[in-house]
Amino acid sequence: MPSAEELVQSCASLPTLPEVYVHARNVVDDPGSTGDNLAGIIKRDPALSVALLRTANDPRHGFPRQIDTIEGAVHLIGQPAAAEVIGAVTVGRTFSGMPAYLMDVAKFWRKSLLCALLAAKIAESSGVDHGEHFYTAGLFRDIGHLVLYQTVPQRAQSSFIEAGYLEASLADVEQSNIGCDFAEVGGEFIRSLGLPLQLEQGVRWQLDPSNAGDFVLHASIVHLAGAIADHEEPVEAIRRSTALPLHPDAVAATKFAPSSIPTLLTEAQTDLQRLLRRLSSLAKAA
Repeated sequence: MPSAEELVQSCASLPTLPEVYVHARNVVDDPGSTGDNLAGIIKRDPALSVALLRTANDPRHGFPRQIDTIEGAVHLIGQPAAAEVIGAVTVGRTFSGMPAYLMDVAKFWRKSLLCALLAAKIAESSGVDHGEHFYTAGLFRDIGHLVLYQTVPQRAQSSFIEAGYLEASLADVEQSNIGCDFAEVGGEFIRSLGLPLQLEQGVRWQLDPSNAGDFVLHASIVHLAGAIADHEEPVEAIRRSTALPLHPDAVAATKFAPSSIPTLLTEAQTDLQRLLRRLSSLAKAA
């Protein structure tokens, strides 16, 4: 079976949503826009975010510290360079033609956005500063699945079906069928791009935050956001449920109150719908 590193090495590129890059191009072309305006668009899309952070953290820039927020990356490299990144990702989209029976890419991005919003809100509710940093980690939480569906699509799909049928952990089934799970692959993918260590460790150890060392807080918040996003139940059902699989180490590290889930989920879903409506209307106008 291939290792996570081998899968990442054979992965060509990641897809991006047309609505996002159309909106981003409009912002770049608007002389009255600012770097923060552009960052607000880019951070809604994992592929654009990965590409931008990778560019900002290029050693050739000689920046003394790593950049782990989209705002910081845009301000560092400037809007023209950010526009070039957007264009490269747009042209390089090779994953958009994936058959719907394998993976619903639009649904994947919606869930990634929800996870990002939840991560930021969990960080804020836990009294952690720089919620924006955790938004980025949440956005990349499932990035390993894109690699798996591009490199071993049949095994990735069968793992998903088998996990649902057996009511088993998807990561456990992936380990059995593929040899590695989405968290390991996602962490390896982020590492291969030379992105900040806290992003890699947060994604890599989301299933077992206790192994994240100094980055246990990042892994814990990614874990909590992912667990809630995976559940995808109405707020009322989550209030009644005691089956939400929250890792005790993640709860302890963040001092997270599970009783806050209904409120956080409602807020995140409201924010998500607002973002999606805005993107849809802008795409139609374009």
